[in-house]
Amino acid sequence: MSAETTEPRWRRLGPDARRTDILVAAVRHFTDRPFPEVGIAAIAEDAGVTRALVHHYFGTKRGLYLASVRAMMFVPALDGALPTDVGRPERIRAIVGWLMDVVEQHGRSWLAMAGSGAGDPEVQAVLDEADDLAAERVLDYLGFAGDAAQLRDAHAAVRAFGGLAKAMGRELVERRSLTGDQARSLLSSALEAMLDDLDDLDDLNGLEGLD
Repeated sequence: MSAETTEPRWRRLGPDARRTDILVAAVRHFTDRPFPEVGIAAIAEDAGVTRALVHHYFGTKRGLYLASVRAMMFVPALDGALPTDVGRPERIRAIVGWLMDVVEQHGRSWLAMAGSGAGDPEVQAVLDEADDLAAERVLDYLGFAGDAAQLRDAHAAVRAFGGLAKAMGRELVERRSLTGDQARSLLSSALEAMLDDLDDLDDLNGLEGLD
């Protein structure tokens, strides 16, 4: 089994290992072929379980697909996973490195799930929720502090950064136009610049308020 078809590194959805086995198999099948061509029976056989158990956990094939997207795209709490006794530049490099490790580990599967929302509002809603959660995790890890307006702006900026990260992952994995080190360096610089610009805008707004 290749690295990109192993269990999503950040998600064990429930204590039952069989459920995880089903998700691992499902991600592999949904990556390799279009949704209409994927069969529950094949996923069940690959996972070493019965079709009835797949239906028990996920209901329909559609439910299994949505769970697969969540398993691959939702970022977990990062407590203990990354260093906390460092400054913001080091934290930025750490969080970007962690993300690119995920992209490189899961390759086509991650990219397939990241781009699966086109024309499907239900899948897009899952991806939007994943983007919102990822932005919250990043800001929390970076120790962002501000009022409600500043947090709203920072959240939007990090969501936009997530789109850049997905595009960078495609360059790295599919097109092979960048090395892993190049992708990490470019993304780290981009995120740091975005956050610095937000800081500058906050300072400017504060000065304007004194007029």
